[in-house]
Amino acid sequence: MARSRTDNLNIAVLLPCYNEAATISAVVQGFRATLPDAAIHVYDNNSTDGTALQAMLAGAHVVRERRQGKGHVVRRMFADIDADIYIIADGDGTYAPGDAEELVRTLLTERADMVVGTRRGVHSDAGRQGHALGNRLFNLLYRMIFGPDFTDIFSGYRAFSRRFVKSFPAVSGGFEIETEMSVHASRLKLPVSELELDYGRRPEGSHSKLSTFRDGAKILWMFAMLMKETRPFAFFSAISATFMLASLGFMAPVLAEYFETGLVSRMPTWVLSTALLMISFMLFTAGVILDSVARARAEQLRIHYMGLERPSALKAPLSDAGPVSRARPGKADAA
Repeated sequence: MARSRTDNLNIAVLLPCYNEAATISAVVQGFRATLPDAAIHVYDNNSTDGTALQAMLAGAHVVRERRQGKGHVVRRMFADIDADIYIIADGDGTYAPGDAEELVRTLLTERADMVVGTRRGVHSDAGRQGHALGNRLFNLLYRMIFGPDFTDIFSGYRAFSRRFVKSFPAVSGGFEIETEMSVHASRLKLPVSELELDYGRRPEGSHSKLSTFRDGAKILWMFAMLMKETRPFAFFSAISATFMLASLGFMAPVLAEYFETGLVSRMPTWVLSTALLMISFMLFTAGVILDSVARARAEQLRIHYMGLERPSALKAPLSDAGPVSRARPGKADAA
């Protein structure tokens, strides 16, 4: 990488971990070899297999996060650590540390705020067929709801600018955090890029923490909540249309009878259809009002993002590059 672009940049590698003692040492050593001057932070999420000790022996800064869930860990990392560029990966060895330099290079040359390392072949083999099918369906659903910015919203291998990290209002508690990151970038129209990378397999003794149905339901719920918060007009209009169709379904036979006989013999049905119609109108009105609120919130987030200072090295014209520098000590180092 070009030295002129990275001499004054501080890079932090973030590794959220839960019971990854079998792999974390090799992962930390891999990042130390690829980015010898970067600070490597391992946040242990209540592991019971010695993950923290293995990470510490490998030379990482280790902090314990007691709230269970990847979202809680990422939120703590982003709040604690101060750097110019952040790289986040999993501690299970499925992402190659050697690709980190290419992520940083892409972030710099394309002046992006987030680079996603999309997983080559993940849709054909994600460890379990249920995971592979879920990846296809959720990525398709994401593109339908939030736009075509990403092809692999669940990738855990990403590089971020400081402006992205410090403007990201993480609220997720679990594996939905990657979806929330993607929606944040799409919502604020941030410059993003994707880089296709190889996706490895877990070694013997390392097991996935994902549950196909439980975590799939959480992600689906997160999709609904993020759509409600970021696209309320579409969200409430869809519900309004459902109530409208139900109202018309109950109303049609009553109206047909009235036009034929001049009588309304099914009064309860008529009252129900009218109530459903009123609910439909109320939901549509709520969508219109909340859409204005959501736009105002997005504008405020954008203003906050623009107010964050961009490191001078990231403003410089594109040039050749060199090794990265160590991240400034943040709260994590003190911990």
